[in-house]
Amino acid sequence: MQLANESARINLRTSVEAKTMIERAAALMGTTVSAFMVQNAYQAAQRIVSENDTLLLTQRDFAAFTAALDNPPPPSPALIELMVRR
Repeated sequence: MQLANESARINLRTSVEAKTMIERAAALMGTTVSAFMVQNAYQAAQRIVSENDTLLLTQRDFAAFTAALDNPPPPSPALIELMVRR
């Protein structure tokens, strides 16, 4: 486990066109290429992880979900058999 003040290295390769565009964007933002890439990659990673970890339901679907939790169907014979296995 790394401490907050430690750093880690990421190496990558890209096309000349992508490198030029990233360098230009970093300059326009007044930051380094490394800081620009880390900030934008981190924000994209947070968004992707959040989208993956978040389940959005309509009110109707949420009501059906909670009703199923409150009133589950009886276990099927296959489920009972599975649960008694060691």
